[in-house]
Amino acid sequence: MSASRTISLQPSDILKRSHAIGSYYGFTPFAALAAANRGNGKRADLPEGISLEGKDAQARDVISMLKQIRDAGLVPSAAQPLFLWHSNATAGRAAPKNIVVQFHVLGVEHAIGDAVLIRAVRELMADLTKQESRLRLNSMGDKETRSRFARELTQFFRKHAAVLPANCVDCAKRGEVLEAAELLARAKEEGESMPSPTDHLSEASRKHFEAVLEYLESTETPYELAPDLLSHGGTWSDTCFELSLADGNQSVSAWGSRYNDLARAFFKTPVHSVGAVIRFSTEARDTIPPIKEKSAPRFVFVHIGDEAKRESMKMADAFKKARIPLTQAMGVASLSEQMRLAETLNPPYLLIMGRKEAMEGNVILRERATHTETFIPIDCLIDRLRVVV
Repeated sequence: MSASRTISLQPSDILKRSHAIGSYYGFTPFAALAAANRGNGKRADLPEGISLEGKDAQARDVISMLKQIRDAGLVPSAAQPLFLWHSNATAGRAAPKNIVVQFHVLGVEHAIGDAVLIRAVRELMADLTKQESRLRLNSMGDKETRSRFARELTQFFRKHAAVLPANCVDCAKRGEVLEAAELLARAKEEGESMPSPTDHLSEASRKHFEAVLEYLESTETPYELAPDLLSHGGTWSDTCFELSLADGNQSVSAWGSRYNDLARAFFKTPVHSVGAVIRFSTEARDTIPPIKEKSAPRFVFVHIGDEAKRESMKMADAFKKARIPLTQAMGVASLSEQMRLAETLNPPYLLIMGRKEAMEGNVILRERATHTETFIPIDCLIDRLRVVV
């Protein structure tokens, strides 16, 4: 294998591209959401039973993010989900050596939340590094699944203790079977005989994971099933995934998972949530220049139904490559709520797609000033909109 090339990333580019790609997929900067909700929040300690101690790096980042969301007075729900992104790098301040960018979808139970998040993170990594990333994913299931899987692992480590690595066996004997499984998974060949969590998924978790895979396949997103990709502890559930550069370069990587139970502790009600943490290693420590705010997007995409949502994900990439400004609310199912959000952005044009349009391969272009509507085939949409722009 050839040596991976050096990737030089500028902190300002990371912020600008996060902002741009976030917009195409419907993610709003957390700072903007917090500013709009100023005065409605209240600082408080971490919820009882939640601690950063003993958590992995991704869990610590997500817990800190959830605290900021709660302290800002933002309350996600199925009717008004939150699609947001945030970074530890800030314009006007010196760049940290290791930049962390987080993307989160809170309030969306359906698998589209996982799929949109994965697509956005994958596109961000590709945009910055100019190369494809490798997507590996697995499912650890819900509480029922994890309990079932833990019992199976306990029996496995007892039965094969004589031939397994001593550190894994000792870890299992301490009752930390999921951590022992992670250690064994890293051992590659020894881990191949280990039980897989997907063989023990509850019916709900199985349907959710299948729906995630269906979204990825229908949007032509390449992926690999990774039985050795495990998450442990009380932080993660269901879908977990990692993105790494195909050439093995470790300067950029991403980890993501569902964390429904963790989110509930912060909002006191069930909040279906999925997030991703992207890590960038940079050399620049200079002060990050201010990011120029772009004008409101000329197009807001309104879509109803799974077929339209799938098309919207693929079209986000096409719009970005064509540099046509677009935003959308992918996780909002209600037409009236999407129209309300569009009103706040006040774009000159709406792109509208329902199930019928998606099946026929059309999009409706509505000029808001005149209410004129034009049906445009998806195949020639970009060329037609270049004229409008």
